[in-house]
Amino acid sequence: MAQISFEDFEKVEIHVGKIIKVEEFPKAKKPAYKLWIDFGNLGIKKSSAQITKLYEPRELINRLILAVTNFPPRQIADFISEVLVLGVVLDDGEVVLIQPDKDVALGKRIS
Repeated sequence: MAQISFEDFEKVEIHVGKIIKVEEFPKAKKPAYKLWIDFGNLGIKKSSAQITKLYEPRELINRLILAVTNFPPRQIADFISEVLVLGVVLDDGEVVLIQPDKDVALGKRIS
């Protein structure tokens, strides 16, 4: 993978959000959930996440996550995904969410 400069990294806005709503997403090509995430002053943003094998909807509610907030919106089936929720991709392709290990204010930027 090509190296990037620190200035390139600074262009990526990663913020802390809290999942406030989860719905099944049967129209997605791969099993996924629709997520509504509260980013504090940045507002509530939507995302689609392929995390159905490792997470049940009820355990996602109120979970803090990290997401890239400055990618352009992307249409997935009939849903507009506004942010990219970050996770670790395991060898089997499943995704484990990345989250802060302490409570922090919603919308705080990662640096």
